Amino acid sequence: TDLPRSPPAAAEPRHASPAAPRRLREKLRTAARMAGPLARTAPGSRQQVRGGERRTEPVTGAPPPPARETRAPFRFDYERFRRSLRHPVRGGRPGEDPETRARRMKIKEMMKFAWDNYKQYALGKNELRPLTKNGHIGNMFGGLRGATVVDALDTLYIMELEEEFQEAKKWVENSFDLNVNGEASLFEVNIRYIGGLLAAYYLTGEEVFKSKALELGEKLLPAFNTPTGIPRGVINLGRQDTRSLFSPCSGMSWSWGWASAGSSILAEFGTLHLEFLHLSELSGNPVMNIRKVLNRVEKPQGLYPNFLSPVTGNWVQHHVSIGGLGDSFYEYLIKSWLMSDKKDSEAKKMYDDALEAIEKHLVKKSAGGLTYIAEWRGGVLDHKMGHLACFSGGMIALGAEHAGEERKQHYVDLAAEITNTCHESYARSDTKLGPEAFRFDAGTEAMATRLSERYYILRPEVVESYMYMWRLTHDPKYRQWGWEVVKALEKHCRVEAGFSGIRDVYATTPTHDNMQQSFFLAETLKYLYLLFCEDDVLSLDDWVFNTEAHPLPVNHTNFKA
Repeated sequence: TDLPRSPPAAAEPRHASPAAPRRLREKLRTAARMAGPLARTAPGSRQQVRGGERRTEPVTGAPPPPARETRAPFRFDYERFRRSLRHPVRGGRPGEDPETRARRMKIKEMMKFAWDNYKQYALGKNELRPLTKNGHIGNMFGGLRGATVVDALDTLYIMELEEEFQEAKKWVENSFDLNVNGEASLFEVNIRYIGGLLAAYYLTGEEVFKSKALELGEKLLPAFNTPTGIPRGVINLGRQDTRSLFSPCSGMSWSWGWASAGSSILAEFGTLHLEFLHLSELSGNPVMNIRKVLNRVEKPQGLYPNFLSPVTGNWVQHHVSIGGLGDSFYEYLIKSWLMSDKKDSEAKKMYDDALEAIEKHLVKKSAGGLTYIAEWRGGVLDHKMGHLACFSGGMIALGAEHAGEERKQHYVDLAAEITNTCHESYARSDTKLGPEAFRFDAGTEAMATRLSERYYILRPEVVESYMYMWRLTHDPKYRQWGWEVVKALEKHCRVEAGFSGIRDVYATTPTHDNMQQSFFLAETLKYLYLLFCEDDVLSLDDWVFNTEAHPLPVNHTNFKA
């Protein structure tokens, strides 16, 4: 079974009217055509880049650009963008102690091991099944393949695994087919594929990554075709040509069957902003956003419930969570502000107000002194915290850096307390890995009490918070905690042909789930590696990580050529 991070999900766009996606689709289609080769194009149709000039060779039978596109083609100035970065992407590698370097090299070896086994047994499939040594496709990506390839690109690049990066790039160039027809999670396709392709482009300047991102972005737009502009969670990735009689479902979208009353999910429609802003940046076309709907609708106690109707723009039920269903909505508010070079004041205010409400209503302290974030169901607290919610320590630390002086230390302390609680959920298990969810009730603290919550699927959120806390405090305990995770992964999750999740973190000899999740390569290993890097490697001055740990640049200036 697939175990997506939030339930299979959607994302967050910005279209204020049903017509907006149609307009943007036409513009993105033109931008994608100008940006480079599309999937499965004929040999004679590839974009040629020579001497800094861009030239697209004609394709026999290809439709002409829309007649009304008369302005000069938009071109993103990549070289100017790279010059604007304040630090080298891979850092300056100043003198460092041998132990830190050795630990970083160990994590690099783990990444190479995970990649090599994926390449050997599952290349082109979405994920590796390491016990049975075969590939897994799953049903979240609408027929798209190679999720592990796209998720791993930037990690391979940052770790200087040059040969492996070229293998991944070659697969994207030659085998990554976007002409698919199937039901996809808008959220998962956005954070993994769009995020991974955008990051790979910004890190390397390779046009193939940009053109694939723009083409795939176009295929997601029909999800926004709702009365409010808030997207539905599922989209058919078939050809978007509405004239086609042979693919009547192409471009259609709908809500998840399990989502309450046809609603859209906060963590899904709230987690598109970073990626779509960059699609807009690269195509030269503005992308609207959904914030005016969220600003209009009344928030119970200042909190954002997890389910919103894409038809009426009203909340469907009052369940609030910082874990699954809600998590990355809050993360993308503070990161939108940071990515705008601290100009998006609306996002900052929404984040500040939401965090204030969360702290007032959801942040609790256990009898044993552990700070945690409870869930809220129509006014009744559920004293449970999911592994997914453990990203919040890092998020609050990131926001604390930019809070007023009187609040900064308060938020640093809160972030440290939450991160410590998540560390306890690891430390109190037999494997030293944390469960999917842990509770604070009936005398239990920071432990799973239900069999269905004892599994660990190589999730990154706890080490993500260690990385942010290290960067912002340089307290050595965060590196030590991260190294404990490395040792536990090696002992309990490493198998002959890759890494596998485990079914019970409290079992001394755990059984494996036979799945090497793509986010293990995108996030878990990347955050562990960065924890043992100098701060100038993917510096937080220059980069913001999407919720799949794909680095997207801070917009220091406008890079139109």
